[in-house]
Amino acid sequence: MKWLSVRWLTVYAVVYMIFLYAPVILLPLFAFNTSTIIAFPLSGFTTEWFVGLWYTETLHTALGNSMIVGLTTAVLSTLLGAFAARASARFVFPGKTGIVGLIMLPLVLPEIIVAVALLVMLNQLGMPLSLWTVVGGHVLICTPFSIAILSSAYRGLDRELEEASFDLGESRWGTFRRVTLPLVLPGVISSLLITFTISLDEFIIAFFLTGTDVTLPVYIWSQLRFPAKLPSVMALGTLLLAVSVLLLIAAEALRRRSAARQGVDTTLAGV
Repeated sequence: MKWLSVRWLTVYAVVYMIFLYAPVILLPLFAFNTSTIIAFPLSGFTTEWFVGLWYTETLHTALGNSMIVGLTTAVLSTLLGAFAARASARFVFPGKTGIVGLIMLPLVLPEIIVAVALLVMLNQLGMPLSLWTVVGGHVLICTPFSIAILSSAYRGLDRELEEASFDLGESRWGTFRRVTLPLVLPGVISSLLITFTISLDEFIIAFFLTGTDVTLPVYIWSQLRFPAKLPSVMALGTLLLAVSVLLLIAAEALRRRSAARQGVDTTLAGV
């Protein structure tokens, strides 16, 4: 009976993975297809759609906007996440559980609700929509991810190392720069990579909060209305997929390196 349940669980896992990743596998297939029609059988192999991306000025502008938003979001989210993670891991204060839970709330809230709420608030305040309003929305949803990553790094940090630095006459800033930061640096880099990837791929908040300067996901959505543009969208999606996977692999490798250095659990369950 146990063997049968394990077998069905394996079948379920395989079917689930196929359902989840089949569209991802189809994306590069059609990106290299010569036909503009997204259908089987494939007509032939070409790199024309990838070459065409190099000469699309609107794409370059949208990519530049996404880079500005992504890099700014990554830095701000990681800074805020580092402060919150250290406070959560090092100190006990009234209402700590409720405050941390409130900060982490965007992880479970639907993005459409967050986007609409932010749009209504910005309209009430009379603030014009721009790339900076997108940055604000992305920082809101990315900071909890940064806290989750950096909390693991701070919890695994031996306090006696900092206390030994204080005993030797080092200042708080010197202790942070020479002792704390090197130990949590892989976690910081992991946070930067993950928050940048989330911001780069995020569509809903960017769609609601962007002004005339669109980000890359919004640009891709606008191109889907034109059937002739679909192969180029597939090619762009393939490149974004590759970049996102590489960044996430690097972030996870750094997170595990940080956890292993501190001798804590390196699985996601241990975060």
